[in-house]
Amino acid sequence: MEKEYDFTKGKRGAVVRQPGKTRITIYLDNDVIDAFRAKAESSGQGYQTLINDALRRALALADVPLTEARLREVIREELSGYGEES
Repeated sequence: MEKEYDFTKGKRGAVVRQPGKTRITIYLDNDVIDAFRAKAESSGQGYQTLINDALRRALALADVPLTEARLREVIREELSGYGEES
């Protein structure tokens, strides 16, 4: 480790830009963030990735008419997560 470092050519900002992504600031309830962080830790993914995926699914569902078959599918998906150890 050096005693001094030269930061004269350093740049502020994101270390790596990600094409197709936009950085935003958003307020979410603490319990929502906590739930996504817990799920992310157990799945090995980032919590922001999980939030993005959840938003994508919500957008996709908004275009699907709610039929009895679709409602049953959604309920099965939701119930499949219950009873699993965290």
